Amino acid sequence: MSIHLRKVLVVIRPDAPEAAALGAEVAAFLADSGVEAEVCQHRPDACGPDGSDQPGLDLIVILGGDGTFIGVARRMLHLGAPLVGINLGRVGFLAQLDRTGWKPWLAEALGGNIPVARRLALAYDVVRKGSVVRSGLAVNDVVVGRGVLARLVRLGLSYAGRRIASVRADGLIISTPTGSTAYGASAGGPLVHADLFAYSVTAVCPFLSGFKPMVLPAGDECVIRVEDASTGISLTEDGQFSFVLEPGDEVRVGRSPSDLLVADMGQGTYFDKLKNHGFLTER
Repeated sequence: MSIHLRKVLVVIRPDAPEAAALGAEVAAFLADSGVEAEVCQHRPDACGPDGSDQPGLDLIVILGGDGTFIGVARRMLHLGAPLVGINLGRVGFLAQLDRTGWKPWLAEALGGNIPVARRLALAYDVVRKGSVVRSGLAVNDVVVGRGVLARLVRLGLSYAGRRIASVRADGLIISTPTGSTAYGASAGGPLVHADLFAYSVTAVCPFLSGFKPMVLPAGDECVIRVEDASTGISLTEDGQFSFVLEPGDEVRVGRSPSDLLVADMGQGTYFDKLKNHGFLTER
């Protein structure tokens, strides 16, 4: 799959003058090249509540940090448009371009020469007493754990209908390969190559447990069950939104109907980012 640009949406981080100025520059460059371009802020009331007033997009350009990239990706996942990020944040692991490299890349993209990669995204349901009480999507991870108090919780884990374990820990993380370098890695989880379609399941600070991080095929469903009788347990979606869970709740996590599409900068760029951010070292 490759990009042929006719209509582009430029999404900027709100309340960021630098992003607004650069967004206007990117849109002007595209318009001068004969591409329909629109700039909007990353807010629920901008570009439609879910981007629904932007049909037929060929590319979404995101200006901001990794948090902005994740939020826009989750909100506009269903549009099926590939994403490219211009990093204006501190880390910039997900954004493919820096603030000086966007123009050559877009100039090449105008010729239809930019490949697009397909990545795993997650869809989840919270089931309470047989009814779905919350549904959502995640680009990085779904986390179930104790949010405020530093207390252990007991969580059951199943995969493909088979019970795997019951774990006492601060929480359980189900990460996509894209999100395996985020909270999952901080909790000791594996780095999973972004091209794979697999879940990474990691326990946060497990207590007296032999549970090791697991990588599972994304063809079946993972279920986390709240086995703890106490309150204060929540689900967190990409570290940006949370939902309070109750004892007995099940969080059913599977592959999103819409995959995450991103501009593919090549294998070398992926490993270079791992090295530059300290995930890989050389003597």
